[in-house]
Amino acid sequence: TKKAAPAAGKKGAAPAASKYWLLKTEPGEWSWSDQAGAPGGVGPWDGVRNHQAMNYLRAMRRGDRCLFYHSGAGAASRRVVGVVEVAREWYEGGEGAGGAVDVRAVGELRRPVALGEIKKAAAAGEVEGMKDFALIRQARLSVMPVPVEVWDWVCEMGGGFVQDGEVGEEEAEG
Repeated sequence: TKKAAPAAGKKGAAPAASKYWLLKTEPGEWSWSDQAGAPGGVGPWDGVRNHQAMNYLRAMRRGDRCLFYHSGAGAASRRVVGVVEVAREWYEGGEGAGGAVDVRAVGELRRPVALGEIKKAAAAGEVEGMKDFALIRQARLSVMPVPVEVWDWVCEMGGGFVQDGEVGEEEAEG
């Protein structure tokens, strides 16, 4: 129930063999602060009903990194806000369709990256693979792979992310 956006209808490098993903959530159902505030920053990513999205969840491996994306009614709310990693691979159970993966909060982006910025970069052809990125091509999909070039661009645009326990440059100067 909590993490898949109902509309789905149903710069941190991960280990070399890892893949990158994007996970959409309605902030009213499960927000970045909910994820970061969960015990150990870990929570199940469940409630996904779309078969393609479920297949992507099943394909995730421990250590894979995911962009944490807030979806929502207003365009201003649609943005990448953080990074999580897969802590536990697909298992039966969880809310809704009967399966989930557990994800752990890695860090919050220093600056959220809005969907509008991503669409603008895609239209301009700034980033290889961006025009075919599922966030643009299949807007209703709640779980999707992210090409490495797109991952790097989003992390760069977001100013990187602050991991738990790290002091950011601006905090160190203050």
